Amino acid sequence: MHNNDPRIVKNTFPIRELSFAEAAELAYFGAKILHPSTITPAKIKGVPVRLKNTMEPSAFGTLISEKSTDVEIKAIAAKDNITAIYIHSTRMLNAYGFLKRVFEIFEKYKTPVDMITTSEVSVSVTIDQTANLDAIMRELREFAELEDPDKDQVIICIVGNFWADKEGIAIKVLDAIKNIPIRMISYGASEHNISLLVDAKHKNDALNALNEGLF
Repeated sequence: MHNNDPRIVKNTFPIRELSFAEAAELAYFGAKILHPSTITPAKIKGVPVRLKNTMEPSAFGTLISEKSTDVEIKAIAAKDNITAIYIHSTRMLNAYGFLKRVFEIFEKYKTPVDMITTSEVSVSVTIDQTANLDAIMRELREFAELEDPDKDQVIICIVGNFWADKEGIAIKVLDAIKNIPIRMISYGASEHNISLLVDAKHKNDALNALNEGLF
């Protein structure tokens, strides 16, 4: 597994070691070499997984195990075909139950949410399954105001060791991508993942900027 998408970014390099958690984040957010479900049985049983290069079988490859190295930033992946939904309601202010109503609708239509950000009166979410988008929007409008969804978005996932007391990680990421418009940011839900939402037209520039700025 490389630290970035070699089809888009020059000068990528193979990652020598990843933890199960880091590999799962990369697989879910677009690393094509792994399916998100394949790493779970190995993680449950504690069985290390080694990814090898069929064109260069003598190379070390990437070892995935319970162990995590001290390297802060390991790799970057991108998930395409994302739609962002922006939900507003003044009734959310100092109220409870609003988020429950929102996510019950996504549950009803079996539509997973990838990213979520909130403010006092707004919720923004992203999805990659849009078969029921019209029905979801219709039911959300019964108790909230919606903006037109942003389609053709991309989630860029930066994976590494982002412990709560680790300083400077966020500024490194944001400084590297300072010339790219960012729609959403998710940071803190996981010690291994910072996610950024950008328009698909900025995907290649964002991946290259992050590669140059972080590696």
